[in-house]
Amino acid sequence: MAMAQFSGRQSLRDIQSNQQAQRNKLYHLGAKPIARSTLARLNERQPAALYQTLFYRLQAQCQGLPGRQRFRFKNPLYSLDASMIDLSLKLFPWASYQAVDASVKLSVGLNHGTWIPEFVALGDGRESDLTQGRCFAFPSGSIVVFDKGYVDYQWFKSLTDKGVFFVTRLRAKTPYQIQELRTLPADSAVISDQIIQLSGSRALKREAPRLRLVEYCCPQTGKHYQFLTNHFGLSASTIAAIYKDRWQVELFFKAIKQSLQIKAFVGTSRNAVMTQLWIALIVYLLVAFARYAAQSGWTVQRMLRVLQMNLFERKTLQEILSPDPPSAEERVIQLRLVV
Repeated sequence: MAMAQFSGRQSLRDIQSNQQAQRNKLYHLGAKPIARSTLARLNERQPAALYQTLFYRLQAQCQGLPGRQRFRFKNPLYSLDASMIDLSLKLFPWASYQAVDASVKLSVGLNHGTWIPEFVALGDGRESDLTQGRCFAFPSGSIVVFDKGYVDYQWFKSLTDKGVFFVTRLRAKTPYQIQELRTLPADSAVISDQIIQLSGSRALKREAPRLRLVEYCCPQTGKHYQFLTNHFGLSASTIAAIYKDRWQVELFFKAIKQSLQIKAFVGTSRNAVMTQLWIALIVYLLVAFARYAAQSGWTVQRMLRVLQMNLFERKTLQEILSPDPPSAEERVIQLRLVV
């Protein structure tokens, strides 16, 4: 199933045919082709929780990897978001969430420093984004950035009590009282920097903490944004830049949807779909870990494409990701081709 993710196979018959075509290379690997019926049986009966556990076992090996975060602060930075994976209602009736739609929801807490999803959950499409997001145990001192879909005053208090910082956007028409006006730097795109207390009945009932409201005007588009955070130490411009960096999680979803097989499923049961999704995430995790062996400039998406072309080649990972420069003879051949 992992081979199918790397090589772009879209059905059990496709997987079996690819294995048969690589029979000689499988023999040297100490493996052999697997019958389609065997794949189908395992896909249906072997619990998806097995692969979920394997994902987190592998993820534990990635802890402590050097980060490449572009901010100067030392706090771990996470983006929290969810993405719908559309399914056919006719083939996957168990995943229905509207009259004519079916889907499952992938929730992710992405570490910006390592580009590794440290918090992952799969749920039904009908679930609110908050359902899974509130279950993630972000470490104390970390900064979590999320959109307005995760605004929940009780959760704001819980994060603050745990020492977790967050950055989000203020919902329109949210009532609040200004308690303090902070000094603005000269020649800044920041319009205002205020300490506020949310004053709505829901916010007061849920004991929403004192927060900071930063109003920012984007120099490129001229659009105005209102950012809400419980971090009072960072500059207002850094708060705006943190929210802008939330785009990293969108790039993550784009990478897995374009490079891994999470649109065409080889089974129709809930267990089969969840199995395929967890295996896809395991493949992403392995490639994200291998990225540290590559030269600078490699992205996970680029690596997946290169590995797809070299899947059964007898080369080390180092040879694929960090090839030696061409020899003098090879350079002469290249020059002849150019001429």
